[in-house]
Order: sequence, then C-alpha cells, then structure tokens
Amino acid sequence: MLPRSKLEAVQRRFQELEHLLCSQEVLTNHDRLTRLNRERSELEPVVSSFGRLLDLEKRIDEDKAALADPELAELVRDELPALEDERTRIEQEVQVLLLPRDPNDSKNTVLEIRQGEGGDEAALFAADLFRMISRYAERKRWTVEVLSVSESSGGGYKEVIALVTGAEVFAGLRFEGGVHRVQRVPATETQGRIHTSTATIAVLPEANEVDVVIEDKDLEISIAASGGPGGQGVNTTNSAVQLRHIPTGMIVKCQDERSQLKNKARAMKVLRSRLLELEQRKADEAMSAERRGMVGSAERSQKVRTYNYPQNRVTDHRIGLTLHKLDAIVAGDLEELISALRAHRQAELLKGSGQS
Repeated sequence: MLPRSKLEAVQRRFQELEHLLCSQEVLTNHDRLTRLNRERSELEPVVSSFGRLLDLEKRIDEDKAALADPELAELVRDELPALEDERTRIEQEVQVLLLPRDPNDSKNTVLEIRQGEGGDEAALFAADLFRMISRYAERKRWTVEVLSVSESSGGGYKEVIALVTGAEVFAGLRFEGGVHRVQRVPATETQGRIHTSTATIAVLPEANEVDVVIEDKDLEISIAASGGPGGQGVNTTNSAVQLRHIPTGMIVKCQDERSQLKNKARAMKVLRSRLLELEQRKADEAMSAERRGMVGSAERSQKVRTYNYPQNRVTDHRIGLTLHKLDAIVAGDLEELISALRAHRQAELLKGSGQS
C-alpha cells in the first residue's frame, strides 16, 4: 500500500520549491539556489510518477462508473485490465522512488583495482577490468583520472587507483566492488590450458574535508623519488608522497611526475575515501544481518563475478545472472548487469521497508 500522506507531503514540498526558486531572495544566493535545485531534481521523479498515478486512478474510476451504461460497458470492460496493469506498474515505480536515498550515490568515486591470485595473468586481468570500467565511464560521460599506478613486469597492473567524476558515479559503480575471477588461456600458456586468476575492485565514495577530518598530528608524511614510467627526470626528483594515517596504520602513496603538491593532494583524496569507507563499514556491521546481506555491501572478500573467456560467459554470483556476451561486457557494456543488480537491491530494500 502506497503511503499517500508521504506522497502528498512530497508534492507540497515540490510546489514550495517551485515557488522559492522563482524568488529574488533565492536567485541572488548561489549556494541556496544550488541546494534547492538539487532537492527539486530529486523530488521531481516522485511527483511526476504520483501525478501519472492520480490521472490513471481517475480514468479507472470513470471506467468503472461507465460499466453501468450498456452503451459504454463493452468498451471500458476491454480497457480496464490494461489500465489496472499500468496502475500496478506505476505503484511499484513510486515505491522504488520513495526508498531512502543513499547520500553516497551522487558522489564521485575512488576506484582501486589490484591483482589477486595468478601472478602476471592476474595483473593483466586487473588492467582488463580497469579498461572495462573506463569504457563504461566513457559511455556515461564520466571522467577517469588516474591517481596512482603500479605496473607489473608482465604488462598489467599490480595496482591502479583512479578518481571517477560525473553524475551519479557511485550509484553506477557501487556493484563493481569485490573479487572478480577470470578463466582463460593465458598468452604464455603453450599447452592450451585454462587458468583461473583474480583481481579485486574497491569502490569508495569520494570523501571531502567535511566527511572526514584528518588532524595533522595523525599524519606521517614521507617524500621519496618517483618510480616507474616517465623518464629519467621522474626517477631523480623527490616527488612521490607517502601518507601514513597513524591511528589506523593506513598507508597511501601517490606519484605524478615531478609534482609533489599534486601527489600529496591526490594521496589525501584517497586516504579520506578509505577512512570514510572504514567508518561506513563499521556502521554496516552494526546493522541487522538482513540489511548487511543486501547486494551492494561490496565486501572485498566476496567473489562477485566470473569471466569465462572460452564460453564468452559472464556470471554475477550475487544474483545468479549469466550473460553470454563477455566480449561486449569487457568492452564496457555493463548496463544490463548493473541494471539487474540495482533492481535486485531495490527489491531487497522494499522487503526490508515492508513496502513489497
């Protein structure tokens, strides 16, 4: 049953925002204008769907009344089932829109991909995963900025850390977190045997200074020569910055050519996001077992997906979904997977809220 009083309250607030956004007081206050515009944008889908539902219910009531008219009864009798099906669909849509919004969904994301088990093949797989997500980001018109990379001698990545910016980035990438497994014949395999390797992905909402406050006394900063690609100048310049967060022992290192200040800023960005994730993980552990079990917990120890190259198959183990389009998925076509995971999570949330 839809909470009509809540929907009516949302509708009233939307109308109030429409009025406020036209007032001179708000138009001359940039911060308030931005904040109210954002709130209006978040409420608009709910108000639009509720309006369509009200119009539909009015038509259904009119058709039911017309059943008493012999001349109209046959016409409306054929129309009513379709209208009632549409009402059910819109009610479900509104239920989803009313679910509590994760404040992280609109945030930019720090993406960390690391090789797991499998040596050089695992490093190559980590590079494949980074390309996959980068191509998906291109489709979504997001921007990917590499913050730190450690290359493997075999050509892949031991670790790559990147910042993904754009609209609703965390909402789009949150389901990629976890252990990814690949089954394929490595280029170096002479007997044609299939090897299994893994890589891990961590998806962290970008934290700002308000989300996570880091005291100077809690930081230990080390400067060293940068390593890796970039030419001789990189290796002779003390530009690499390593931060150690003393209370947690967390270490972050970033290097970007000769820019020590930029490296420190990037390292702080990664450190804040990791500390925010740590706090959120503690909060998740305090929740009920049912809540913790929902898709989206993105625990790093959880095997989330298998990529089987010989069969062109991808299986997401969280929802038991198998797609025979691995070539398209690794090229960045993640929408079907992500939509299915989002729908599953919404269904679980609806169960938990008692709206199903």
